[in-house]
Amino acid sequence: MSDLGSFSDFRDSESSGDEGGEEQSGGSGPEGREFDRPDVTASGSDTGVGALAVSEGLRVAEEAEENRLRAYVTAQNRTDIRLGTYLLAPYPDDETLFCRITGLEYAQAYRSDDATEIHARRAMRSSGIDEQDYKLMADLDPLAVLYPDGDTLRRRAPDRVPKPETVVKHASDHEKIRTGLDLPESGAFLGHLSVGGERVRTQATPPTVAYRLEDGDSGADPLIFRHVLIAGGTGSGKTHTAKNVLRQYLTEDRRYAIEPGSNRTPRAAVVQFDPQDEYAQMHDDNPDLDAATEREYDRQSVASGGHDDTVAFVPQVGTARYAAGHHRAEQQAFTIPFSMVRANKWLVAGGRLNDNQYNALSYLLDRFFDERSGEATYQAFLDFLDDPALRQELDESGRVHEATFDAVKRRVSAVPRGVFDQDARPITDLVHEFVRPGRLSVVPTYHLSSTRAAEMVVLALSSLLVDQKLSSDPTFERIKETPLILGMDEAHNFLADADSVQARQVIGKFTEAAKQGRKERLGLFLITQDPQDIADPVFKQLNTRIALTLSDEDAVSSLNLPTALESRITDMERGNMAVYSPDNSKPVEVMGLSTCLTRHGRD
Repeated sequence: MSDLGSFSDFRDSESSGDEGGEEQSGGSGPEGREFDRPDVTASGSDTGVGALAVSEGLRVAEEAEENRLRAYVTAQNRTDIRLGTYLLAPYPDDETLFCRITGLEYAQAYRSDDATEIHARRAMRSSGIDEQDYKLMADLDPLAVLYPDGDTLRRRAPDRVPKPETVVKHASDHEKIRTGLDLPESGAFLGHLSVGGERVRTQATPPTVAYRLEDGDSGADPLIFRHVLIAGGTGSGKTHTAKNVLRQYLTEDRRYAIEPGSNRTPRAAVVQFDPQDEYAQMHDDNPDLDAATEREYDRQSVASGGHDDTVAFVPQVGTARYAAGHHRAEQQAFTIPFSMVRANKWLVAGGRLNDNQYNALSYLLDRFFDERSGEATYQAFLDFLDDPALRQELDESGRVHEATFDAVKRRVSAVPRGVFDQDARPITDLVHEFVRPGRLSVVPTYHLSSTRAAEMVVLALSSLLVDQKLSSDPTFERIKETPLILGMDEAHNFLADADSVQARQVIGKFTEAAKQGRKERLGLFLITQDPQDIADPVFKQLNTRIALTLSDEDAVSSLNLPTALESRITDMERGNMAVYSPDNSKPVEVMGLSTCLTRHGRD
């Protein structure tokens, strides 16, 4: 295709030296010959947005940076073109190249210098430029070759160069977009495919393209058990998005086999740790969600409305009282029995014990539980440590130096009062209620005044769940045999990398849980505004990363997103997200639902 444009104002009159002189009219060639604008009004109508240009060559290569595909965009189509727009370039046969625009550039169509005073003033006085005087060139990234296989459309890596002057068109066919981006046909709904904050439109009904996470319908592993991270700054819509995603995993028909080939397919249980007391609202309908919208969501296989089987498991810690006037979910108080420390000694270690001190703590706890198994309370352990004869015995035997003993005692005594053994049912007696297929169990910690108390509650319960999931001889078969999604808001507060014994123990446990999650049907669902603070061994196991607006450069770079997505995160509007899930699709932009599918907010 020739690059055609206007010849008006071809010659500058700046040599006259008269800035306010009379403007030239008409078009003229280099020697003053008059030109008529080229006639591009051939019979018929234009199709597509432009054509592939060969002025700089056409190249498809194995190395992405060596690809060279550019398209000339005709003037009437330029307002509809955006970075990220998906285009189709057909081959002469029945195959099609699926592309994405990665760069846009205006270039001069003819040899003239428009960076002059007279051109600038002419532009300032006119109602607009004539775009045909310039070329709009679009750089294309070839994503896939689409080809028919019987009645099925399939994709393969780009391995053919299209013909010069091939007409490129907007990708508006639902099947071609889905196949080109390798999107699953079914699964848990996240939102709608978008480009530059606008939904991608198709000729289908509905005209949008749903983005879903693979959930095992095609025989692949459900991606929720390969773990999900939602990252976003304050006000970006993290909780709104998390609620909408979790709601999809609580439907009656979403079931998972515990073992490959098993006929037993229970629903998943969701346990959500909630530092801001927001997730128990998922019990209630959103009053802003009308019946017609819910019916439309139902037609699109998007679960909506409150989830009746939602229970708030409220930790009873000291004198702290939980008052929930903003949801109607059932409440169940519980306490953490000190007996749980036997399997997780680091719970009372705090962050300051060195390895030698931690070994001493382990020895003391083992001896305590062996001697007083019938009275295994926190207060009893304090009394045990308060025995001067024990301190002297261990020092004289060389088993625990007296300075080490004192350091351990100080750390154990610093545990926030009221974390253990309160006047409520132990969580170990409530496991069958706490982990139930199809149930959303929310653990609010907003009412706890001590940050360390909240941390201990979250780590004690999550460790109980992880340990039982990974155990070959579990104490609680209910946990082992139930698909489990473990949600953790403000995850950076609990899974941060550090040099303390406690941190190493926690990170080691969750790293192993993440590695074994697929096999054990355990999914980590982490929400954070500081993804860079999550320990790297855990972070590396998070297969799906959903990024909402982030302004912190360290946070953005820590997500390890493709450059095309990373550059957009700081400017996305609330609810828009970049989704990087290599085992699910190409990296894409997604627009979340503007209305929460359950109740959200304190009004």
